[in-house]
Amino acid sequence: MSFETILIEKKDKMGFVTLNRPDQFNTFSTQMGQEMNAALLELEEDSEIRVIIIRGAGKVFSTGIDVSEFPEKTPSEYQKWISQMEEMHLTIASMGKPVIAMAHRFAVANGAGLLAAADFAFVAEGTKIGTTAINVGLLCTGPIIPMSYVLGKHKTLEMLLSGDMIEAEEAERLGLINKVVPAEKLEEETVAFAQKLVDKSPVAVQMGKSFYYKMIDMPFRQRFAYNSEVFGRLCTTEDAKEGVNAFLEKRKPVWKGR
Repeated sequence: MSFETILIEKKDKMGFVTLNRPDQFNTFSTQMGQEMNAALLELEEDSEIRVIIIRGAGKVFSTGIDVSEFPEKTPSEYQKWISQMEEMHLTIASMGKPVIAMAHRFAVANGAGLLAAADFAFVAEGTKIGTTAINVGLLCTGPIIPMSYVLGKHKTLEMLLSGDMIEAEEAERLGLINKVVPAEKLEEETVAFAQKLVDKSPVAVQMGKSFYYKMIDMPFRQRFAYNSEVFGRLCTTEDAKEGVNAFLEKRKPVWKGR
């Protein structure tokens, strides 16, 4: 599939998705929302790709939704419009492959939501993160959903209702992102972490991610029952047998992906 608002690059078993509306600060138009979702699904189906990295072209990661599309819609049209922007959150959660956000300068509104929805997030020093829609009389109700799984009630409501932005270092302290790095080393550090995931058993990585997203909404005791089921299935895979044998034989495992 050809894309107009994003770029796709494939290298060393990694898929790079670049938000490519730099003149509009990578705000999400309807087209970019649709293309982002399609790109994620395309890379999910690519057997050569193990990890996906999302980044922004130009000066910022993303500053939200393109409000030029806002005027003159019916309630049902607004619902459809916003659903297309948020579909990527559900897609990321349903994918077997890890998704890493690599953000710089600003990750705001829908950009903050994408940062939080990603499985991992690496952010350049000096980056600001916020759910700022309330400043124009709207609400970042979509972006705050993945953020709420990390933040407690008080901080979630503060982010949603104050419109204030936080620094990357505070986001790291809160657990909203994995690591803050110098801007000049952002790609290097992100790719190095992605390589760690590439080097692991693809079966274990995919089963681990799937386990997390299914487990997180289960009651406490049900989580342990599901754990036993998943671990039992994992133990029968060829990669599990290869990994244990390689450990005992003091050699590097050769993953088969089965």
